[in-house]
Amino acid sequence: MKSVILFFVLSVAVSLPAAENSPSIDQRSYNLGIMGGFAEVVHLGVKKLALSEVMTPEKMDDVMADAQIIAERNEVLIWRETDFLVTDLYPTDVALGKHVLLIYTGDTLDEYQKLKADKEALVASDEYHGQARENIARQFGRLLSYPKSVIDDLLENNPLNK
Repeated sequence: MKSVILFFVLSVAVSLPAAENSPSIDQRSYNLGIMGGFAEVVHLGVKKLALSEVMTPEKMDDVMADAQIIAERNEVLIWRETDFLVTDLYPTDVALGKHVLLIYTGDTLDEYQKLKADKEALVASDEYHGQARENIARQFGRLLSYPKSVIDDLLENNPLNK
C-alpha cells in the first residue's frame, strides 16, 4: 500500500505544470537582492563602491525604505544618485532620467563627488576629450573596484570609443 501511495504522489508531482514547479521572483525583490549582495561585498572591502540597478524615480521611491534596512544590516551607507556620473565605461543613456543607489563606506562618496566635479570642470573648459576623458572613466572604474582588464574591455567595447 505504501508503494502505491508513493507512486501516486510522485505521479502527481511529475505531472504538475512547469510554472507551478518553478519559482519566480518579482523585479523589486530581485533589485533588493542585488543591493543586499553588493552591500555585503562593500562591507567586506571587496568593492569600494557598488551600484544598484538603475530605476525610475518611482521604483526607487518604492525600494528606499528597504534599501536603508539592507544598508544598516550590512553597516554600509547608501546615496541616491539622481544625476549619475556618465563616463565611457557605459552607454551615455544608461541612467538618463533614472536613479541609482551608490553603496559605499567611509569617504567613498566624497571621492565619487570629486570625480564628478573633475569631469564637470573638464567639460566646462572644453577639455573633456582624449586622455582626460579616458582618465575620468578609468578612475571611475577603479572606484568601482573593477580590474584593469575589465576597464580596458568596457572602454574598448563602448561604441563611442570606436
